[in-house]
Amino acid sequence: MSSPARLLFVHAHPDDETLATGGTIAHYAARPDVEVTLVTCTLGEEGEVIPAELALLAADHADQLGGYRIGELARACAALGVTDHRFLGGPGRWRDSGMALAGHGTRAATPEVLHPRAFAHPDAFADEVDALVAVLDELRPDAVVTYAADGGYGHPDHVRAHDVTVAAVERVPTRLFHVVTPRSALDAGVAELDGHVAPPLRLPEPDELPSVPDDVVTTRIDVSAHRAARVAAMRAHATQIVVQSGGEDGGPVVYSVSNLVAQPFQEVECFVAASGTVAAPDDLLAGGA
Repeated sequence: MSSPARLLFVHAHPDDETLATGGTIAHYAARPDVEVTLVTCTLGEEGEVIPAELALLAADHADQLGGYRIGELARACAALGVTDHRFLGGPGRWRDSGMALAGHGTRAATPEVLHPRAFAHPDAFADEVDALVAVLDELRPDAVVTYAADGGYGHPDHVRAHDVTVAAVERVPTRLFHVVTPRSALDAGVAELDGHVAPPLRLPEPDELPSVPDDVVTTRIDVSAHRAARVAAMRAHATQIVVQSGGEDGGPVVYSVSNLVAQPFQEVECFVAASGTVAAPDDLLAGGA
């Protein structure tokens, strides 16, 4: 009997695994010939708390959000079928860096002042790479998934997760993929939401949500069979995600993060193969480094 293939996802905060790659995680976790590992780099301590009854968890109050989100992430992992989850360097080793708004729409930037333990702190990079290299050395994954160079929308922790993953894969070579949203899929998803979004959520403005040109996508994973698991995982992250409709009425899934901008729920998750990675059109585990 051959050994199972190994697929590793590297994400910045609890909830990113669900929002960016929840369908793909569930898709591969359901396969008996694949072992899925999720690495989360911070506890998400600086996240904005959506439910009013939990507002005192926030960083500017009790600063207990990170611990609370450990439980949210555990429930999301259970919904997606993840049984191997690790915090990079251990729970709380590096802190959520927070973010500043940058220009139009949902773009983010690095705050002017970083916490001494911030994941995006310049002095932390080498230790972060060493911590991920240790995971790669242990698991020897067949493929690794993280964000593109801009982190998807500029969040400093997403950018740092990309940089750390690229550096670690240089030391322990394997296939590397970046999760992206192609422009045509974004536009189609926003059009589907029209007429289904109720206050306080709103439709996104043109170019408000990040996307990439369609022709850069190398791999597309049909995750439509895992809608229920993904919605359950989003609902598990109740401090960070509003699920206005789970699509039970036959309409689209309607959700947002704390900015209350409705986002399309993609039934196909898309990836770009990193330089040197041979990509298959519909499988992250086919091809070669």
